[in-house]
Amino acid sequence: MGRSNLTSAALTLALGLVAVTGCAAEPEEPESSPTTEGTPTATGSPTETGSPSETPTTDDRLVVDITIIGDQVRPNGASVEVGVGEPVVLAIEADAAGELHLHSTPEQEIAYPRGASEHEVTFDRPGVVEVESHDLGKVIVQLEVR
Repeated sequence: MGRSNLTSAALTLALGLVAVTGCAAEPEEPESSPTTEGTPTATGSPTETGSPSETPTTDDRLVVDITIIGDQVRPNGASVEVGVGEPVVLAIEADAAGELHLHSTPEQEIAYPRGASEHEVTFDRPGVVEVESHDLGKVIVQLEVR
């Protein structure tokens, strides 16, 4: 082989090794993270039709995620089942401070700040408890206490 052919062959071999090595060195696609059946999650901005995130925490409290941006809320009137005496955490993310009204017996009011906050409530009687923003005139979630 002449010097030109040898250089060309070496270059071809080197490029082939780079291509093979490059393929082997590429990171594998990450597997999708595991999800829990029946545990919807709320992401993105609120919509007119959203379902609440119902995420049990490690201490057996049900967490209902509520997002309030402008006059948009999520969830927007969805129903969530809760047990009598079961602690429920309302995890609120809001762009402005406000107040929620819980139409329970007795009635409850929850003032929340701008940003993220959590508020724990329990109910000792079965029935439907509407969580409402009077400022927005909207029912955010209905807690079906059983």
